[in-house]
Amino acid sequence: MSNETPRAGDLLVRTGAIVFLVGAVATMATVAPLFLGADPLPTPAYFVSMLMGVGFLIAAGGVLRSIAEQRRQAREDSAASAL
Repeated sequence: MSNETPRAGDLLVRTGAIVFLVGAVATMATVAPLFLGADPLPTPAYFVSMLMGVGFLIAAGGVLRSIAEQRRQAREDSAASAL
């Protein structure tokens, strides 16, 4: 286990990665019948495939939150050292 403390946005990045992977598996499952000549899956399966994009957006939000926190911390550090 790491000694590093969790930062702002870490949970969003992890959650986004999990949601993205669920969407990726669903995408492979919905595309496979098209290549195998089987009947296509029902419409809800295609909606689950959209989780790839949702997961990417969640992870991107976590990265942006982490960036904002680091910038805020750097500003506070530079203001404290100027005194």
